[in-house]
Amino acid sequence: MSNEIDPTAPPSGDGCRECLSGDGWWVHLRRCAACGHVGCCDTSPGQHGTRHFRETGHPVMQSFEPGEEWFFDFRTGRVGRGPALAAPTSHPEHQPVPAPAERVPDDWMEHLHQ
Repeated sequence: MSNEIDPTAPPSGDGCRECLSGDGWWVHLRRCAACGHVGCCDTSPGQHGTRHFRETGHPVMQSFEPGEEWFFDFRTGRVGRGPALAAPTSHPEHQPVPAPAERVPDDWMEHLHQ
């Protein structure tokens, strides 16, 4: 796993880059361990974390949720541990889930991927 991880790469922001550049919203966030791209999880409508892996081939991501440190390898489907990545290691704790709050529809649970 170590070849696919750059512990010095900072996260690309506090939220999913693609959702923020459009009108999207997310449930949970994932951070690419190679380049720092922050994308939304597969439960989210956009599934931008997985899309980033498919487009770049960067196989390892880490949860970008407060209090979570696990890594995920798309090639094996395994969850594990990894090195400390550049700060910040999560979105701000005050940020709601799902987010951004002003974009989340009232029926948001109907839009989730299972």
